[in-house]
Amino acid sequence: MTIFSKIINGDIPSYKVAEDENYYAFLDINPLSKGHTLVVPKKEIDYLFDLDNDTLSGMIIFAKKIAKKMDSVLECKRVAVVVLGLEVPHAHIHLIPLNNESDVDFKKPKLKLTSEEFLEIAEKISL
Repeated sequence: MTIFSKIINGDIPSYKVAEDENYYAFLDINPLSKGHTLVVPKKEIDYLFDLDNDTLSGMIIFAKKIAKKMDSVLECKRVAVVVLGLEVPHAHIHLIPLNNESDVDFKKPKLKLTSEEFLEIAEKISL
């Protein structure tokens, strides 16, 4: 069982942003920017492109709702969609609020936010 499945099951706490019967979205605890969110299918499948077409397309539509909410409540020009998928063997996408391209540099130091800051951000962008 992956760490993401443990988060989905509630075994590990998370700052949940959205959930439905097929997908779960939560704040990245090592964010590149405030609001950096991970979107995962509840099906535990390692590689994004191994998802069946319905799950993959549904995941993008689920992510779009979150990104549109981010656009409306966060100070950002866009929300980047990034797929890396090597760090956890569970398909996922990153939604990263950005104002310039360097905001999506995974080599830069991650933000250090307090629990209160995470809760405030999660509440702002929750569906």
